[in-house]
Amino acid sequence: MNGQIAWGELFFTATGRLSRTPFLIASAILFTVGAIYEASVGATLHWLTGWFIYPALIYCGACVLSKRLHDRGRTGWFAALILFSLAALWQQAGGLFGAAFAVVMIWAVVELGVMPGELGANRFGVNPLRPLAA
Repeated sequence: MNGQIAWGELFFTATGRLSRTPFLIASAILFTVGAIYEASVGATLHWLTGWFIYPALIYCGACVLSKRLHDRGRTGWFAALILFSLAALWQQAGGLFGAAFAVVMIWAVVELGVMPGELGANRFGVNPLRPLAA
């Protein structure tokens, strides 16, 4: 993202690579929007507006996750597994499935939030931190 965050590209495209800092900022924004929505909307309004809010959050989350996965050299399709696990845990899944979803989320936090991106260019583009070194 080269210093400045291009917000439209960050939330609405799934191509390219994304370093950790913009990923963490975007994730915090999406979590905050989702939490504020959940806490402030009543049941009836939630039922009516959720049909618009949740698809938008899922789409933006998939775009952000895909770019970060690309930076780690992974396919963006792992974003579906991460989002499904997040949705299940958000609804307080328990038992064996809840444990499996928790393992996926722990992997995602370590893989995307802790590990650095691949050095140099990969099949998804140049390194967002060192675009000239590729």
